[in-house]
Amino acid sequence: MVNFSLEGRVALVTGASYGIGFSIASAMGEAGAKIVFNDRNPELIEKGVAAYKEMGIEAYGYICDVTDEPAVQAMVARIEKEVGVIDILVNNAGIIKRIPMVEMSAEDFRQVVDIDLNGPFIMSKAVIPSMIKKGGGKIINICSMMSELGRETVSAYAAAKGGLKMLTKNIASEYGQYNIQCNGIGPGYIATPQTAPLRELQPDGSRHPFDQFILAKTPANRWGEASDLAGPAVFLASSASDFVNGHILYVDGGILAYIGKQP
Repeated sequence: MVNFSLEGRVALVTGASYGIGFSIASAMGEAGAKIVFNDRNPELIEKGVAAYKEMGIEAYGYICDVTDEPAVQAMVARIEKEVGVIDILVNNAGIIKRIPMVEMSAEDFRQVVDIDLNGPFIMSKAVIPSMIKKGGGKIINICSMMSELGRETVSAYAAAKGGLKMLTKNIASEYGQYNIQCNGIGPGYIATPQTAPLRELQPDGSRHPFDQFILAKTPANRWGEASDLAGPAVFLASSASDFVNGHILYVDGGILAYIGKQP
């Protein structure tokens, strides 16, 4: 029988006080994992813990910036002491800045790369030693379709997510011998509060131009839901994926497989 249970495992999902990270962590909690998450904002930690509790999931929140290596090392040590050794790490925390490349400052570019690429490196580096000692573990990096495609105004994000794809493959290559599987999930366009304005009907009743663009590019003919990421995340966190390593699972409704509709 295929085992998708996460019973008894400790899952750390970065930036999971809301949004995609919250959906992934909730699914893992429902599959039996103890949930741990971090955020830089103390208020979001409190709201996150309350939201998990409302779902019947006990979650532990820690204030930590994923780009601060000493703070990350201290947080991981606390989690190991207070909750247990981390069996599953989901590198979900990230940002995007939509600025044309020639108008983007090097400081803004570095900030995106620091959070979206250096953060997963720092987090993974912090949990791998204990995973090795324990005999294995799972690392899931939240990549993007921009790990494969370019698009206007997202040079820093695409560079970081492309780098995260290769970091995923390299962790798998370097630590697969220790029964550590490192894979990625590449979400397509997901319906979240942040993208809601792009899906609102126009005054004349027509769809927003960007909404039309996404539907035309997506064989599924819809936006994804955060819940669409739950099954893939639980699969990659469970023993069902023990021989899956260095793979990026794109949950995009088929966008990357599709050239688009003929005009």
